[in-house]
Amino acid sequence: MTRVYLELGSKKVFACSLEWPGWCRVTKGEEAALDLLMDYVPRYRVIAERAGLAFEPGDPVVAERVPGDATTDFGAPSTMPELDLEPLDAEEARRQVALLRAAWELFDETVAVSPEELRKGPRGGGRDTSRIYDHVVEAERSYARQLDVRHKPYRSREDRDAMREELAEVLARPWEPPGGTRWTPRYAARRLAWHVIDHLWEIEDRREG
Repeated sequence: MTRVYLELGSKKVFACSLEWPGWCRVTKGEEAALDLLMDYVPRYRVIAERAGLAFEPGDPVVAERVPGDATTDFGAPSTMPELDLEPLDAEEARRQVALLRAAWELFDETVAVSPEELRKGPRGGGRDTSRIYDHVVEAERSYARQLDVRHKPYRSREDRDAMREELAEVLARPWEPPGGTRWTPRYAARRLAWHVIDHLWEIEDRREG
C-alpha cells in the first residue's frame, strides 16, 4: 500500500505520496493524477536508491483529499493535509532528510552536466539551466522561512550549502504537534523535495529534445 493524498484544484489535481517526499505529480483529474504518479516510479527510484532506500511502492491508496487553490491550478502544491500533523520520530525524520539530500545531489549533478540552453516549449517558453538553478535555490531560501530558517541572499555556493545544512538539521529532529512553525516537517520535506525534483526532471526532459 502506498498512502497518497489528493490536492483538488478547480482545474488540476496533485497526487502526492505521504511517505516519499517529492514523489508528487499533477494533471487534470483524480485518476489521471494517480496514474501519472505511478508512471514516475522508475524516475523516483533513482532518488530513493541514491538515499540508500529500496523503493517498490504498492498500489496507491487515497488517505486524504484536501482543497486546492489557484496555486494548485498553476502547478504547485499549496495545501498541507491533516495527516502531516502525525508525530514524526527520529528514524523517519532522518529517512526523509536522506531523500531530500539525494534530491539536492542529483539536481546539482544534473545542472552541472546539462547545456545552458534547453529545448523551448511550443510557444518558445521555458527557463534555461542557470535560470532554473537560480529559481530553485532562491525558492528554497523562501521555503526555509516557513521553518524559521532565515538566510540572506546567497553570495556563494557555500552560503547555499550552509542553509541546506541548517534545513537538514531542523528536519531531522523528532516532531510532535502543535510545533512552532508554519509548516510541519513532513510538509516541508515534501514541498522542498518536490520543487527540486520537479525541476530536475524538467531539465532532464528538456535537454533530451
